[in-house]
Amino acid sequence: MKILITEDEPIVADELEAIITDLGHHVIGIAGSSRRALMLAQMTSCDLALVDVHLSDGITGPVVARHLCEETHATVIFTTSNPQQIPQDFSFACGTIVKPYSERAVKSAIMFVVDCMQMGSSQCPKPRALELSPAYAARWQVGSFDKAFPLRGRSLQFFFGG
Repeated sequence: MKILITEDEPIVADELEAIITDLGHHVIGIAGSSRRALMLAQMTSCDLALVDVHLSDGITGPVVARHLCEETHATVIFTTSNPQQIPQDFSFACGTIVKPYSERAVKSAIMFVVDCMQMGSSQCPKPRALELSPAYAARWQVGSFDKAFPLRGRSLQFFFGG
């Protein structure tokens, strides 16, 4: 799998590159800005992209994600400490991993998404660290805790009389 890393923190980008390489995938490039990401996307094709929301040129990750999804048909995972800055439609990205994250969380999210990309769904459960967009949860037929237990925003005390 060819993967683009869009991350403006060099240490984080290097860690992501090591994780991706350990999984046997190929990193096609690392971009710290939207301009570089769009240039890399134009020069090479990627299957998957890890995109930070806040890059060196501002909150431009959603623009990059939308371009990658619409123009190159890449699958995008946001990696961010600012999930509230992701548009409601996820800019067509498949989901989000919220920083800080562990190596294990990133590996399991990438393995799950790659499995879904290749097979249309995954035999493994969705990793806890990965929040899927509603569109991709439906596409990959991933059950949602919110659908099974519509408690979002409610206190459990309500249900247990506390």
